[in-house]
Amino acid sequence: MFLTRIIFISLCLIPLPAFAGGQYLEPNAFIKQSFSAPLPKAKALWLTSPQRARIKKILAHDFKKLRLRYWQQDNKTAWILNEVGKDKPITIGVVINQGRIQSIKVLTFRESRGSEIRHDFFTRQFEQATLQDTLKLDRHIDGISGATLSVRAMTKISRIALYLDQQISAPQKPGTQ
Repeated sequence: MFLTRIIFISLCLIPLPAFAGGQYLEPNAFIKQSFSAPLPKAKALWLTSPQRARIKKILAHDFKKLRLRYWQQDNKTAWILNEVGKDKPITIGVVINQGRIQSIKVLTFRESRGSEIRHDFFTRQFEQATLQDTLKLDRHIDGISGATLSVRAMTKISRIALYLDQQISAPQKPGTQ
């Protein structure tokens, strides 16, 4: 019995990696928060090769999806996208209104570090941001110490959402994308 207690206490003292992840907002709740009633139905954007190439340029890695779901009501679109932080995907919801970011939220965070990107003090930096012709945001986003990869993931997702919003708001003529 004494040996069992010693082993149990020893195991409790072994440091285990912290898991900062969690689901902060269900995708359906995000859509409900983003739009007034009646809620829009999900649509699909079938990506062309040039669009996928632009997304690949933003991500700096391959993008294999052929279509993406989005919601649209008047001049407002909502996108739920994933990007890997360090090892695991971060699910982020972005609302674009008239070509500007209205809000950006972390829906699910699966990494062990960097969950600070979900807080308002960080996400407020993205509000009203637009996309330049160079596929970069029109502003600098301050990082968070210890969350560099999560910050990069959220910045990339914001750029992709703005780019995709441009694609559905003002479709280009074939071959000019």
